[in-house]
Amino acid sequence: RVYSRLERYCNENKDKPLLVTEILKKAVDDIFRYRLRESAKESLFRQFKLGISDEYLADLVTLLYNANELVIKDEEDQNTEPQVICSMGIVNLPTQ
Repeated sequence: RVYSRLERYCNENKDKPLLVTEILKKAVDDIFRYRLRESAKESLFRQFKLGISDEYLADLVTLLYNANELVIKDEEDQNTEPQVICSMGIVNLPTQ
């Protein structure tokens, strides 16, 4: 939900560089690419429940990004190769 709202906010205000900063764009990209930190999830969920506006959401995400509290960037996560997470449903069937 955070990514969707911020992506829409950035698209609606793309001609306003004071609202859509490069830092905000990087933060939105990180949200798309990495997992949110648990503390960031809790803060954002709490603000969603209170009805945070898109502008304040952008400010909060920028603040968390600047404090390096937004996402978890593991070296493992930076691997761009696809990985098999679950192999359920794969069965060796006898051939006839």
